[in-house]
Amino acid sequence: MFFRQLLAKDATLSYFFGCGSCHVGVAVDPVLGDEDWFINEAAKQDVKITHVIDTHVHADHFSGGRVLAEKTGAAYCLHEVNGDRVNFDFTPLADGQRIDVGNVYIDVLHTPGHTPDSICLVVTDKRRAETPWFVLTGDTLFVGSAGRPDLAGKEAEMAAQLHDTLHQRLLTLPAEVELYPGHTSGSACGAGMSGKPMSTVGFEKRWNPMLAMNRDDFVAALTASIPPRPAEMDRMVAFNLGR
Repeated sequence: MFFRQLLAKDATLSYFFGCGSCHVGVAVDPVLGDEDWFINEAAKQDVKITHVIDTHVHADHFSGGRVLAEKTGAAYCLHEVNGDRVNFDFTPLADGQRIDVGNVYIDVLHTPGHTPDSICLVVTDKRRAETPWFVLTGDTLFVGSAGRPDLAGKEAEMAAQLHDTLHQRLLTLPAEVELYPGHTSGSACGAGMSGKPMSTVGFEKRWNPMLAMNRDDFVAALTASIPPRPAEMDRMVAFNLGR
């Protein structure tokens, strides 16, 4: 398996990984303008980009997902709930779906809370082990923090849903699973996140203060620390919806 992490503008983290021996790769959460980085990395690895996945419809940056998919012939993927929201064709992803990428496979977890369409991607390298190696958490869980719940409105309701998602879905993964978030410190997508670009499920479960709270305290803390809305949020969302 090969794995690349890109620190893009506005503290966004994008990912490119896949199976070098089978010459296939997947791009996750690319930022508009970074398409050539993925294309160049694919050339270095001698792989074809088969899937471009956005973990949700982003509100803090312009997604490069559709542009990259068009340039490479890859499938552009979002969670299936977006079928009635976006004005373009995409490949829908469902909870529990498995995507095969050579000797690597990706299990899709629907993890609503930051947004209703948020997903996390649990990745396993079959040549290494039959248990997951890492999880890409998008804007659901950060190192030292959790995703903001207000971008879709109903922040208290979404915060409660996020608490359930974290404890019933992500934290059930093995402690040794590596965790790679969608942002690092400086992002508008959450408060109090670390500048460290990775962690493990076990470390976050023990030391992330948001994960030690009961549901009511979590909702109160998360809704009390919501950062300002991202600049140009309305334009970004409209672009990412194809409007």
